[in-house]
Amino acid sequence: MAITAQMVKELRAKTGAGMLDCKKALTETNGNMEEAIDFLREKGMASAAKKADRIAAEGTTFILSKDNTAVLLEVNAETDFVAKNENFQQLVQELAEHLLASKPASLEEALEQKMSNGETVTEFINSAIAKIGEKITLRRFDIKTKSDNGVFGEYLHMGGRIGVLAVLEGTTDVEAAKDVAMHIAAINPKYVSRDQVSEEEIERERQVLTQQALNEGKPEKIVAKMVEGRLGKFFEQICLLDQSFVKNPDEKVGKFVKSKGAEVLGFARYEVGEGLEKRQENFAEEVMSQTKK
Repeated sequence: MAITAQMVKELRAKTGAGMLDCKKALTETNGNMEEAIDFLREKGMASAAKKADRIAAEGTTFILSKDNTAVLLEVNAETDFVAKNENFQQLVQELAEHLLASKPASLEEALEQKMSNGETVTEFINSAIAKIGEKITLRRFDIKTKSDNGVFGEYLHMGGRIGVLAVLEGTTDVEAAKDVAMHIAAINPKYVSRDQVSEEEIERERQVLTQQALNEGKPEKIVAKMVEGRLGKFFEQICLLDQSFVKNPDEKVGKFVKSKGAEVLGFARYEVGEGLEKRQENFAEEVMSQTKK
């Protein structure tokens, strides 16, 4: 398979490894990105955790809750100017209200639904585009529910740059739930607990850790035991309940939640623009583009 410059660039962004090392890894793995990441990790050329894709698009995340239902959504715009625009913020508010009331099962369904003003969501967004003068998209949303004996952990970081919606059951302690949401915003776990991690993902990590240990020259007879110990660190990186609580690093999140008589049922964490590619435009050009509208 031909290894392109774009593939090398993507692998470098994900791992932080050098370009030549990235090219070699892709060549050795016949262009398979995931295998190339593992190859670099086994050789000690990449960090254990993949780097997140560059934050690119502008926009905001927003949370709206009512009674036992809440919604977290992300709405994107082309520039930060528009994201802070009053009309844009009003659009986001109205989209949140619609999603909370109608509870669509998918983005496709949401875009086709009619709002209270008689327009479909798509038409409503298009009307805003015509008025504001920039491309605007409802990118994603997550609707969560709780019982009367539960609480939502709601947290918006930097005015909506990161949004977290967590669900705790067994407590109505709003501050405790918000603290958990703040932790999720800061540390970015992938799962609530270890039992949510697939056997396939665990086995893949075990193989990488085994090869790492062998490459370090560790005796084969102790490698298996070392790997199981390192797997514990792996779970601490990706599982919320295994992580050290940001407000008290001496305590695990799981212990903190348990002290409140609660359990974490789930969470959603959105970071504006993650995985999207930003158009190349400097600040001066962005200012000029706004003055011409």
